[in-house]
Amino acid sequence: MLVLKSLDIDLTQSEKKTLLGFLTLYSFFTIVILLFISFLYYSFQKNLMLQEKRVLMQNYSSELIFRLKDLHINFDKYKFYPRDEKFNSAIYDSDKKLIFSTLESKKIDFNSEVYTSNSKLHFVEQPESYYLGAKYVVLEINDDLIWFENLKKEIASFILLAFIFMVFLGYFLLRLFLKPMRDALHLLDRFIKDTTHELNTPVAAVISNVEMIDIDSLDEKLAKKIKRIDTGAKTISNIYEDLTYLTLNNKIISQDEKLNLSKIVKQRIEYFKTLADVKKISFETSIKEEVSIFCDNKKISKVIDNLLSNAIKYNKIKGVIKVTLKENSLIIEDSGKGMSQVQVEQLFQRYTRFDKSVGGFGIGLNIVSMIAKEYNFKISVKSELKVGTKMEILWVN
Repeated sequence: MLVLKSLDIDLTQSEKKTLLGFLTLYSFFTIVILLFISFLYYSFQKNLMLQEKRVLMQNYSSELIFRLKDLHINFDKYKFYPRDEKFNSAIYDSDKKLIFSTLESKKIDFNSEVYTSNSKLHFVEQPESYYLGAKYVVLEINDDLIWFENLKKEIASFILLAFIFMVFLGYFLLRLFLKPMRDALHLLDRFIKDTTHELNTPVAAVISNVEMIDIDSLDEKLAKKIKRIDTGAKTISNIYEDLTYLTLNNKIISQDEKLNLSKIVKQRIEYFKTLADVKKISFETSIKEEVSIFCDNKKISKVIDNLLSNAIKYNKIKGVIKVTLKENSLIIEDSGKGMSQVQVEQLFQRYTRFDKSVGGFGIGLNIVSMIAKEYNFKISVKSELKVGTKMEILWVN
């Protein structure tokens, strides 16, 4: 039950990451589309309003032109420019120079017939005759601010409601599309769990029986065969432990205690010597005695195992592994292939493998990273291509 629960949590976290990335991109494009639609709607409604106002202002303009005509004919009788409470007006000559104005706006767009400016609506017309020398007649009325405010509120409400609907729709569709993948992952995780469970008993039996054999009493050929069996069994055992730890998603309850790290490091080196002998790799150790650490025994052993396993896998034939243990640090350095800076940055990502020829699943260093985060260990990596890699674990007692 614990395994299944942990798998569900792991899948949920993966789904959340996928959903978040998709919804972020989906929301961005949704907002862009809604804003574009809103702009078109606003422009259409504004043009519609201006057309309605144009009819009204056309009537005002006809009235004004008639009065200008009357003034032009009877200029000797009265010389007062016609005014009206319903609108302001101005007349301009053919050079667009002002003749007379009651407008509040100073700048006029002679290229537009109806337009808005400074909360005012303007209408520009050219009379058939130049009454009082006027080629252009300009009318000005107050802009319908209430109409614009209502339109803006309407558009804002539309954007909000449409955005919420589209996000929920996108979320629902993505969950629907992810379901087959989630079911497939459940089957895969079940297969891995069952496989690792079935492997445990025979591998443990092989290792325990091999350890009971006195290899020194055997002839050389048989001893080599037994060592190969021991190497293979330990490799499978290490993979099994990594898969088990990963399957449990780091939910194993830690039994933290004060440990003799010096003793543990020596034990793990001795355990991996069989694997190192296959590639004729030698160990150079500098282990300070009685170094202690407050940690879970299985977890700190898992960190050491994965670092040593990688140092062996990626080392060269007849290479060297240097293991240095100090009061607050453990350094494991190999003389192997090394890595580029780009590879170092991706080193702790799950399922990352830089050399498929050496086997493995690319989960060992991800487990190291998980344990390091749990205990606030700091990991320092230095690597150079064709020179080797240096891994350093730092902690504070």
